[in-house]
Amino acid sequence: MGKKDASATRLPVDQYRKQIGKQDYKKTKSALKATRLKAEAKKSSSGFRDAFLVIAAILFFVLCVYAFFYLNLSTELNLDVDED
Repeated sequence: MGKKDASATRLPVDQYRKQIGKQDYKKTKSALKATRLKAEAKKSSSGFRDAFLVIAAILFFVLCVYAFFYLNLSTELNLDVDED
């Protein structure tokens, strides 16, 4: 098999990738720029979501600690009142 014969037999996947690449070149620069800006905006918005999730997790932890101490102290106070 020569070099020409080896390159002539392409996989369907390679042909598909080549076709997709050709379609991408057909897009105008403004369309590509809009797509890039949209992707960057989506990436930066996830930072706000991550920050919100971290703050929510911290608040939930503080609430759990507060509930733990509230329940422990309230049961101790009730025991003191019952010992008349």
